[in-house]
Amino acid sequence: MPEPFVPKTSDVLLLIDVQNDFCPGGALAVPEGDAVVPLINRLAARFAHVVLTQDWHPPGHQSFASSHSGHAPFESIELAYGAQTLWPDHCVQGTPGADFHKDLESARGELIVRKGFRPEIDSYSAFFENDRTTPTGLTGYLRTRDFDRVFLAGLATDFCVHFSAVDAAREGFTSVVIEDACRAIDLDGSLAAAKRAMLKAGVDLISSERVLA
Repeated sequence: MPEPFVPKTSDVLLLIDVQNDFCPGGALAVPEGDAVVPLINRLAARFAHVVLTQDWHPPGHQSFASSHSGHAPFESIELAYGAQTLWPDHCVQGTPGADFHKDLESARGELIVRKGFRPEIDSYSAFFENDRTTPTGLTGYLRTRDFDRVFLAGLATDFCVHFSAVDAAREGFTSVVIEDACRAIDLDGSLAAAKRAMLKAGVDLISSERVLA
């Protein structure tokens, strides 16, 4: 049986975008997105430190298909920073869809990183905007607090979890994705591609049993 991952005080649990619009009934629902909430709550109880991310788009964001005449959700276009998948309007600032899922025990979160708030650029990663150079400040926060391992859970595996996990590894942290505490959109094979990219970057993919054992 694989060795357990026992959370230490130098570990942080990074909860990615567990928001209403990514759960069933939301504007950009991830299949079974709400199913991760009970497991995430159990995991969070094992960690001394929890950080959350929150997609936080202004109305008319450039990643919205509605901002581009003649284009539909899930099409890809080229923007100044490269390819961009167009999404339904989602997680608009101050709307119920942007709120955390009502059953998520978020009160223990020591920091909320809001991303995607710049109108002209999307942000999948908790660490960088999609231009891959504009930082969110999370790296500095984690280093200042002497964290060395980042465990990730949330939505969606193949987009925001994937990019956050890869960036955590590239920024020098041990990056660990708890796979069964995530759910994927799986758009045209994006889940398999995300797993390959995470493994190539040195990200550990584990099950929650190794944390909860």
